[in-house]
Amino acid sequence: MIYKLYQAQADLMYPARALARFGAGVARAMDMGDLTPAPLRHFGAACDLLADSRLTHHRPDYGFKTTRMGNDAVGVTEESRFETPFGTLLRFRKDSKAVQPRVLLVAPLSGHFATLLRGTVAVLLPDHDVYITDWKNARDTPLSDGVFGFDEYVDHLIRFMEIVGEGSHMVAVCQPTVAALAATAIMAEAGNPAQPRSLTLMAGPIDTRQNPTKVNELAKSHTIEWFEKNLITTVPWRFKGAFRRVYPGFLQLSAFMAMNLDRHLNAHIGQFRALACGDVVAAEAHKKFYDEYGAVMDLPAEFYLETVKRIFQDHDLPLGKLMWHGQPVRPEAIRRTALLTVEGERDDICAIGQTMAALDLCSGVRISQKRHHLQTGVGHYGVFSGSRWAREIYPKVRAMIAVTNR
Repeated sequence: MIYKLYQAQADLMYPARALARFGAGVARAMDMGDLTPAPLRHFGAACDLLADSRLTHHRPDYGFKTTRMGNDAVGVTEESRFETPFGTLLRFRKDSKAVQPRVLLVAPLSGHFATLLRGTVAVLLPDHDVYITDWKNARDTPLSDGVFGFDEYVDHLIRFMEIVGEGSHMVAVCQPTVAALAATAIMAEAGNPAQPRSLTLMAGPIDTRQNPTKVNELAKSHTIEWFEKNLITTVPWRFKGAFRRVYPGFLQLSAFMAMNLDRHLNAHIGQFRALACGDVVAAEAHKKFYDEYGAVMDLPAEFYLETVKRIFQDHDLPLGKLMWHGQPVRPEAIRRTALLTVEGERDDICAIGQTMAALDLCSGVRISQKRHHLQTGVGHYGVFSGSRWAREIYPKVRAMIAVTNR
């Protein structure tokens, strides 16, 4: 019912946003620079805000056309290497014959698309042959395509690594660090030649018993039945994924925004002022961020519920109870893969110690092959995007890949 109400509200608001977009266009057409009356500027700013106050359900473009390799700019083309109903192994192929380390970047399957890691890709791309897990919106996946839970997520990572090829590296960001570690352990135990040479885990919930955050406490404050009853709904009939049970992206986005409501309110007030004052640079930066932030995707219900239960409530991985298709997952089986964990000092989603716990779990990896980096002055998103990621964290990741790629 909640999905139907959301969609009805979105449909009803469509004419209002269209009218606001028209009003904003009229205000811009009447703009006379410094002679423009303040009420007209305020009217145009209000119209722009209303016109942009929407959620979208389609993946934004990554937008990579070129990247730098040394002193040269080379072309970049998105290339689908393998596709399932739930995800695509996407390669950012460069117009160069240079052989570079192959890296699979594992993106979260959350309320946002993998394009949220655009900044991560941009920094990795000049020095590496980058692939990404481009997850699909469950709202667009027909029921006939089956289910997608935690085990199927791990299946995808193993298959993707096999396609990327022997001698590759894996970098997992946030939520999928558990699945990435599980996939590596399963491949190691099976002697799979495609097991990664290095595994970098960034700001992920390996052991949420360490310094629990508000997110962790919320997961523990209700039973899994409560989550299923209150957060799981079905996709309306008009979409390809009709009647599939999902955790809607708009619900997850609402929860994220509620955690930092003052910050988002102040950002929109600032946007009104920027529009009214003609600060084009600030207004465009705000719009670009919220266009990305407002592109939401639905999660398959089974994946969401299993993630909450196994990772955040029962702590299956650190307690040695994690199973994959009935088979125990043994991190201690990892021996050939070097391990780097990265955390942010101010991370209020995955606190200090939660990701680093992987180092103890992987007891089969030599101490000389283990590294940890705690980045001062950054929160969750600063671990994998922004200037600190590019200047201070990435060199650690690049060094780990380089030294194990020989």
